[in-house]
Amino acid sequence: MKVYRNIEDYTPAQNAVVTIGTFDGVHTGHRAIIFRVKQIAGETGGESVIVTFQPHPQIVLHPEKNIFILNSNEEKITLLKELGIGHLIVIPFTGEFSTLPYIDFIKTILVDKLHVRVLVTGYDHHFGKNRKGNLQHLVEYGMQHHFEVEEIKAQKIKNIAVSSTNIRKALLAGDIRTANNFLGYPYFLNGQVVKGNDIGHTIGFPTANIDVKEPHKLIPAQGAYAVKVEVENKKYNGMLNIGMRPTITGNKQVIEVNIFNFNKNIYSAFLTVYFMKKLRDEIKFSGIEQMKEHLAKDKENALKCLT
Repeated sequence: MKVYRNIEDYTPAQNAVVTIGTFDGVHTGHRAIIFRVKQIAGETGGESVIVTFQPHPQIVLHPEKNIFILNSNEEKITLLKELGIGHLIVIPFTGEFSTLPYIDFIKTILVDKLHVRVLVTGYDHHFGKNRKGNLQHLVEYGMQHHFEVEEIKAQKIKNIAVSSTNIRKALLAGDIRTANNFLGYPYFLNGQVVKGNDIGHTIGFPTANIDVKEPHKLIPAQGAYAVKVEVENKKYNGMLNIGMRPTITGNKQVIEVNIFNFNKNIYSAFLTVYFMKKLRDEIKFSGIEQMKEHLAKDKENALKCLT
């Protein structure tokens, strides 16, 4: 996959089959669209093209809000690369770009820059200034500028539409099963191991404290989770806690993971944790001994769902 960090660097593909969107999460709904893009490209001898934006438009449009995203830009690029797309164009989303009227978006981006032949779009796609552009406009201007438009209907699981919004709601509720079903893969965090207070080492459950660098990355609900941990290109089973550590009077949220059957010093290393199941809410224990008993039970429960 060729990645372009600016549309000006892009040379128009032959018979471009295009889709445009934020693609936060690259979830099963997005994948249905991308599958269709690749399918049409294969049938027509064309090339597949995805256009996305960095940063997430809501971060630019609503700086006063605490916006959560499912993927950093680099995480999203990695996920899209795995899907076998020919070209990925990452348009810098700025305040100025957000004022581009939908008519100009169609003419300058779709027609002049991309030379689109087929545009595949999701069921709720809006674009241009104030998101006033819609499917009807695309079809109308497609007829004028000689490109086809195909809409992909909403993808549903248990009668609930798959969307980035619904995935965020599930993660914030600790509903990992629903989030992962909608995503089509385990939700993950990337972060760097930083120094903690080493209490875990003294009670037989050493943990790696994780610093997530992406400031808008969504952190799931507080509690204990069964996870897979990728470190130094190998995957291990583990359990992870997100919370304030009330037993030791913590005063800030910490993400710490206990990697099973692993005893290396990995301070400053980068690792990835994949959320598999929530084990329980965060608990304030009566003391260290009760904490040890619950951690042993957590490990037992984690292993049941990981192996």
